[in-house]
Amino acid sequence: MKRVFIGVTILALLSMAGWAEESSSTDDQMPSEDADTLIPRELLFGNPDKITVRTSFDGPRISYLAPKDGVLNVWVGPIDDPGAAKPVTNDTYRGIRSYSWTYTNEHILYIQDKDGDENWRIYSVNLTSGEIKDLTPFEDVQARIQKVSRNFPEDIIVGLNDRDPEYHDLYRLNIETGNMTLIQENREFSSFDIDEDYSVRFATNMTPDGGADIFKPTEDGGWEIFSKIPMEDMITTGSVGFNKTGEILYMVDSRGRNTAALFAMNTTTGVETLIAEDPKADFGGWMRHPTEMNVQAVAFTYERKHWQVLDDSVADDLAYLQTVDDGDVEVLSRSLDDKTWIVAYIVDDGPFRYYRYDSEKKEAEFLFTNRKDLEDKPFAKMMIPVIIRSRDGLNLVSYYTLPLGSDQDVDGRPEEPLPMVLYVHGGPWSRDVWDYNPIHQWIANRGYAVLSVNFRGSTGFGKDFVNAGNLEWGAKMHDDLIDAVDWAVVEGIADPDRVAIMGGSYGGYATLVGLTFTPEVFACGVDMVGPSNLTSLIETIPPYWQPEIEVFATRMGDHRTEEGRKLLRERSPINHVEKIQRPLLICQGANDPRVNQNESDQIVGAMQERSIPVTYVLYPDEGHGSARPENRMSFYAVAEAFLSHHLGGRFEPIGDDFENSSITVPVGAEEVSGLKEALSTDLPDRAL
Repeated sequence: MKRVFIGVTILALLSMAGWAEESSSTDDQMPSEDADTLIPRELLFGNPDKITVRTSFDGPRISYLAPKDGVLNVWVGPIDDPGAAKPVTNDTYRGIRSYSWTYTNEHILYIQDKDGDENWRIYSVNLTSGEIKDLTPFEDVQARIQKVSRNFPEDIIVGLNDRDPEYHDLYRLNIETGNMTLIQENREFSSFDIDEDYSVRFATNMTPDGGADIFKPTEDGGWEIFSKIPMEDMITTGSVGFNKTGEILYMVDSRGRNTAALFAMNTTTGVETLIAEDPKADFGGWMRHPTEMNVQAVAFTYERKHWQVLDDSVADDLAYLQTVDDGDVEVLSRSLDDKTWIVAYIVDDGPFRYYRYDSEKKEAEFLFTNRKDLEDKPFAKMMIPVIIRSRDGLNLVSYYTLPLGSDQDVDGRPEEPLPMVLYVHGGPWSRDVWDYNPIHQWIANRGYAVLSVNFRGSTGFGKDFVNAGNLEWGAKMHDDLIDAVDWAVVEGIADPDRVAIMGGSYGGYATLVGLTFTPEVFACGVDMVGPSNLTSLIETIPPYWQPEIEVFATRMGDHRTEEGRKLLRERSPINHVEKIQRPLLICQGANDPRVNQNESDQIVGAMQERSIPVTYVLYPDEGHGSARPENRMSFYAVAEAFLSHHLGGRFEPIGDDFENSSITVPVGAEEVSGLKEALSTDLPDRAL
């Protein structure tokens, strides 16, 4: 599956692994009895009923991920009778999180790693015979699906770093036999652009200044520079695919402008033609015809997602779909004849709602939601996005959620200031959006306000906003978070004495910065897989990220220079541990290849040396985030008790939420009420 942007691997650096999916609610508050309803963690963080819903390319079948014996697997069935679907995979432990149809319509592809190590293997399922084949059975090798084309239904292009851990060579792979043929040895490039005929058309490599050169193959087998991307455009510029003939390469491009617009680039001349733009937001997705591959609509998200319709042939379809159900419309899948669409409706206070749409009849049929048990639960509204001004004048698009019943006059402010959790997104080159957010709902249901801020460096708001975060880790990026807390206090949303900071990955780093750099602002912190030492973070990145190392050097600090190492030391929480005054909870996956276990071990050890209390939760079978729902629920049970003790909100007892989890607590179980007892009762060898 082709990388959408040149730096997408790095963009995902400090983002938590988790679920992603592709009834206008009124402003009336729920009845007071609903405000008292404690929504079980199992409903919020357990497996969905059905998710990642797709139609087969020929149209008669539907697929989705759903639990089989409690573990997510791929199910396939007739699209006219989704209830008759049966599992076609047999994962028994970690669960499948990503899959796709092939153009044979008789095979499913999926990827799986081992305990979160991100050494993905590619598997093929023959739907006729039921055979499951490991197509890339290599140890300590990461496989990537690079291209799938309907011109070659039985073959795909994959990348393997089997020859050199830093570079992925390209192979043509037969999904039925497993036979592979090398088509491009790679000794220097970070990514390739491959057309529908499986020709390698362009290659990209980073430059020492943090930009990139795009190369085109020459007739003698070499490469020549075709185009250049300056450093300031690196994160907001990249290719997204070819047209049907391969004569046009679609580019998301911010060169010579601020927001990233969609362009059609002539592959011979390099001349670009503007397709769609927005003055406030970057390109955020598109719709293309499934066979003609022309662009039909483009999405942009500033506060909420909106679509620009470019092709009149889908204007009536999208207009009709807007009338079918409440929420934001997402077209997830389309058959090649374009008669069958799978459509989802996204709201902020309930589960996704899936429909099958017949584009000929202009009729939509409801299929199911992703979580039936959530359909009648008392969820809070995510407030209409607010714009918080940073101290130096930037607009920070932010989202907050209040507990039900706390805003009786429906003015977006609680009757009295509440304990609040500042929940910081990962990346940092990603963003928060308006949608159903289980973290927001969980925190609000426990009696807290919750605020998420698109601080500088977040994507989606133009390159100027992204670049404002360059070399500002632990500095102006953190100032934005503090400015948001101050805003919430002034607005009467947050009680200044009861504000927690929490986040995963980069959000975990932000948590550690919050407790070290601004030790009196937060009452406590919850760090999930966050780096504590920026120097060791960069020095231990996976080898296949080395081709994009200049992203770190130009945007975090250059570990190869004394000046850069000095900056990284200054911005590393590990070097300010003695300033910590407030309680800290840390979660880590032992197999995390992005933020390895040493990042958490370092700060836990430093706190122990100084007799500073800390609770450390470690999972031996997880990587960068929790894939197994048993592990998710066990950690959130701990975090819920931790927040309740320090902020005063309510909590659901741990109960049996440790069952089948691999949770261990090497340090500080006694710091969280009920944790040591739960471990000694259910898992006597895991409280060390």
